[in-house]
Order: sequence, then structure tokens, then C-alpha cells
Amino acid sequence: MNLPNKLTIFRVILIPFFVAVLLIWPEDATMRLVADAIFIVASLTDMLDGKIARKYNLVTNFGKFMDPLADKLLVCSAMICLIATNQLPAWVVIIIISREFIISGFRLIASDNNVVIAANYWGKFKTVFQMLMIIVMVANFAFPWWQMFGVILMWIALALTVISLVIYIYDNRGVLKEQK
Repeated sequence: MNLPNKLTIFRVILIPFFVAVLLIWPEDATMRLVADAIFIVASLTDMLDGKIARKYNLVTNFGKFMDPLADKLLVCSAMICLIATNQLPAWVVIIIISREFIISGFRLIASDNNVVIAANYWGKFKTVFQMLMIIVMVANFAFPWWQMFGVILMWIALALTVISLVIYIYDNRGVLKEQK
């Protein structure tokens, strides 16, 4: 097992700790910062494992499968927790998770046709803004401007989610054509 794959597994292992800390002590400011620190470390492993894998040619099938899955588990778990803490509307999370299901299904169809679809920059921007939104909302500082910043990040993340979906489907529309 190479280092990028170990980082991916570490990210998955951090998820239940993040969820437990946030949901057991949702009103405790110190514990929210602990949850935020766990989320930030997990998010940084996402960036780090990809860079290491590409730089040192350590890309594996396990990594290709688990890295995006670990990202989705981390982000979706955090957003579901933010519904539970009444900080994020359920409809926003439903749209974001729906996008992930649609893209995953799209990739499955593509792989059945021996087509590999790489992530694009819009998807990467989407992930960055989703993670920033989560970091700000989990910190939950009582300043009105901080709360507004979280709402602004939510709207940007939501817009990038929809934009990245439309671009992804448009750029890869040939995958949906029936093969004869």
C-alpha cells in the first residue's frame, strides 16, 4: 500500500471522528473547532494524496476508486451533519448529493463504453468551495459577518455544483449515445 492510498484510507477513518465530535457536542465551541480541525486535516489529505500519486507515479486502481469516494463521503457526511445542526438547508444538500450520484452514474456508463472521464476544473472548484463552506459553518463563530460568509459560500458552492454538472454532461454528452 503506497502513501497516497494510506492518506485516502486515513481520510475515511477521520470521517466518523469528525461526525461524532460535531454531533455529540454541537453547541460546544471548542469541540466544534476540534471537528473543524479534523475536517481540515482530512481535506488536506485529499489534496496531498493526489499530488503525491501524480508526482511519483503512484496512481493505482485502488486510488482511482477510493480517492473520489473518500472525498464524497467526507463532504456529504459533513453537509448532513450541518443539516442536523440546522446550519444548512436539506434542499441544498439534496442538490449537491444528487449531482454526485448523476456524475457517478455518468462515469459508470462511460466505463462500460471503455471511456475514462477525468475530473475537470469546475469540479475541483466545486469541491474547494464546498469544503470552505463546511469549514466556515462548522466553526460557527457568532459574528454576523461570519454567518453571512457561510451563506455566501453556500450559494457559491451550490452554483458551482450545478455549473460543473452541466459542463460535465455537455462535455461528455457522447457517452450517452447508444452504441451499435
